[in-house]
Amino acid sequence: MKNFLLKNFTILIIFLFTSSTFYISFADDYIENNITIDVDSEISEAISKTDNTLLPSSINSRSCVVFDRNSHMILYGKNENSQVKMASTTKIMTAIIVIENSNLKDTVEVSKKAASTGGSRLGLKAGDKITVHDLLYGLMLVSGNDAAVCLAEHVGGNIEGFANLMNKKASELSLSNTHYESPHGLDSDGHYTTAYELAVLSDYALKNETFSKIVATKSYTVTINGYPKNLSNTNELLGNLNGIYGIKTGFTNGANRCLVTACKRNDMDIICVVLGADTKKFRTQDSIKLIEFAFKNYTYINANDIANKAFENWKKDNIEKIYIDKSSSLPELSLNLLENPIISINKNSANNIDSYISIYPDLEAPINSDTILGTLTLTSENEEIVTLNIITSSYIKKKDIFYYLNFFFTNYSSILENSLS
Repeated sequence: MKNFLLKNFTILIIFLFTSSTFYISFADDYIENNITIDVDSEISEAISKTDNTLLPSSINSRSCVVFDRNSHMILYGKNENSQVKMASTTKIMTAIIVIENSNLKDTVEVSKKAASTGGSRLGLKAGDKITVHDLLYGLMLVSGNDAAVCLAEHVGGNIEGFANLMNKKASELSLSNTHYESPHGLDSDGHYTTAYELAVLSDYALKNETFSKIVATKSYTVTINGYPKNLSNTNELLGNLNGIYGIKTGFTNGANRCLVTACKRNDMDIICVVLGADTKKFRTQDSIKLIEFAFKNYTYINANDIANKAFENWKKDNIEKIYIDKSSSLPELSLNLLENPIISINKNSANNIDSYISIYPDLEAPINSDTILGTLTLTSENEEIVTLNIITSSYIKKKDIFYYLNFFFTNYSSILENSLS
């Protein structure tokens, strides 16, 4: 009897250990969902430690970036172009592929493969029926790996087919340092991205109304087999920090703690990505530090307005000094303006912007319209903000025989007088 009990106790211990190891090694947000933290306390502490000087040493995460959505400029970066594992931030791409390639009203039957997927789960069983719409909420709010596989099979036929769609979209978005092998982001060597490219992808995804609505949702009730199930978003900053409106958490042993956050205050709109934080607390603190740093230190300027004003002032004193050999008239000049004129700039530099204008030497007529004749550069504290091309507004004619005849007859009297004297 003792041997029987000892044997079964040993089996139980081995089962518990291996089961625990499975989740620690492979779970995405499984551990995240079972940690209770005082979010308000952490946010207050992180904000109090944020000042106007943010050094890379103060950020625990292995790589991070603050990306401005209006100017598409990097406001802060640390190893932002390094290829790293991305854990469940993968599901940003998963969601946008599903939204763009399926009917959200479709009902899906859960396969055995999807139901047996480990890690963070929506809690699906083989044979369950649920809509694509609700699977997306299960994917993005509770980071369901089972939901991810279910959606991948529905849209791509299988995981490999869906990964092909993910990589095709990555190529379309010029994400050259990103590659997908799964819809959930469990660790694999061929599954990686960069902080910067994850920000670019997030910016793209957030332009989709359905995606944006899902990731901004704090809690939601899905229906599985006709029964309701309440879900809560794993994003600890959503609803707890001013301006946060998404988007995704992540965790694996290989990726460590990850968080992509979107935040908008007044007219400033940023995406903050932290990857590879040692703990959830560091992930939260790093995100808050970076977000608060961006809003404290940066503002917008309209580069076109500033450049145009500088250019018009320059032309008043310098247009007649421009020499184009063999030209029959003074050139009409304009600036080749930016499609997106909004530039993010440090607040301390916003009132100290200088302009430098350079016209190319050895210009000779004829010159076609829209030809680049020089450049206008805006700088602040000797750092370049933007450079715009100075172009001809119209065709600049070359002096011809009619020009010289007209010149001769118009100035005949003075020419004759000069010759006689």
